[in-house]
Amino acid sequence: MNISLTRRQLLAAGTALSCLSTVPGAAFASDASSARIRAAVEKATHDAVASGDVPGVVAQVWRRGELCADSTAGWLNIERRQPMQGNALFGIASMTKPVTVALALRLMDEGKLKLDDPITRWLPEFAQMRVLRSPTAALDDTVPAARAITVEDLMTHRSGLAYGFMAAPPLGTALLAKMGFGIDSPMTPDAWLQTLAQLPLLYQPGERFNYGHSIDVLGLLAARVAGKDLGTLMHEKLFAPLGMVDTGFWVPPEKRARMASFYISTQPGQFMPGSVGAFTTERPAAYASGGQGLVSTAADYLRFARMLMENGKLGTVRVLKAQTVQKMRSNQFTDAQRQLPFIAGSPFNQGFGLGMSVILNATQPGVVTGGVGTFGWPGAFGGWWQADPQQQLVLIWLQECTPAPPQPGQAMPRLPGAQSTEQFRKAVYETIGDGAHANTAG
Repeated sequence: MNISLTRRQLLAAGTALSCLSTVPGAAFASDASSARIRAAVEKATHDAVASGDVPGVVAQVWRRGELCADSTAGWLNIERRQPMQGNALFGIASMTKPVTVALALRLMDEGKLKLDDPITRWLPEFAQMRVLRSPTAALDDTVPAARAITVEDLMTHRSGLAYGFMAAPPLGTALLAKMGFGIDSPMTPDAWLQTLAQLPLLYQPGERFNYGHSIDVLGLLAARVAGKDLGTLMHEKLFAPLGMVDTGFWVPPEKRARMASFYISTQPGQFMPGSVGAFTTERPAAYASGGQGLVSTAADYLRFARMLMENGKLGTVRVLKAQTVQKMRSNQFTDAQRQLPFIAGSPFNQGFGLGMSVILNATQPGVVTGGVGTFGWPGAFGGWWQADPQQQLVLIWLQECTPAPPQPGQAMPRLPGAQSTEQFRKAVYETIGDGAHANTAG
């Protein structure tokens, strides 16, 4: 069913809801600058819904130790005319990746692994990897991997592992057939790893950035290192210490009324209901995707982002060593690797740390605003965040809307929320008087 909203309905949703706080009773910063930021964010969320770009959104801005903006607009569920609510639960897709990297880094801080460790120490399934002679070669047209994949290779997407929906046939076809899109799987973690390891790598380990199942493998590696399932390990090492009370790989029945409904949109104002079944199964699945599988709220993810911006601490709670966070936030790519084609075919240009992009050149023309050292990583469902240490600024934007997959030979459809997210971050930086631009790709 394709739902088309009239302009009047879209305007009503944006106007009526754009000023609602995502945290009941939240205390906002009261200075004039914060008030201007709050007004700019409310306008950005209102415009995103009123234009038909997205069905609903939650956005937050944290600056210099205070919550400056906390805005909602649009619909939690269009069919039931449920307004978006501030504590809405969103599948955050690839925004999961920095969380999984942080978990593995905490194990590193505890002395349980190192960045240069070969993953075969814990994942012997990957001991005899083969690499395609070319990205479109037959699956048996391979050469031996020059070396083992390392933990750092996984964190920087330089493992050679690929996603089926991004790799050319025949590897892409085989990956989709065996692994699906990766966010869920009926297999056990052991079976999932064994199945993936039977397929060749797209590139040699360490050679170049290639977006794929690297962080999924990293999550299952961390689980093996600790001897616990990934969900339990994340709760113990990250979510409980940080107070992330609504984040996990599965939503219990008592919280499901707060879930933002998933929509697919190729035209402004037209939203077709979809679903992500992994979040609401009868019980948690054995497999959990460390690359795509978390559900969270704006308030929870803000706590995680603040921890990284504050060098591993949130308040009095230290989760990571300061030097570990600095490594995570620092570019790990060579100059040559930054010039290679990226996800959309253009050069990466900016830097990539451990699980996150990093702005290296704040004057380079582009579509992302932020100072040198700004870091973050988006998600395929339209969620986006970044943290700017120079401004002590965190921006969070959560939505649950994607484009329909492109048809063969056709151009990519519009990305719901892409324009609105750009306007959101530009509005914030213009309000605080810093309009530096840079590309962070994602």
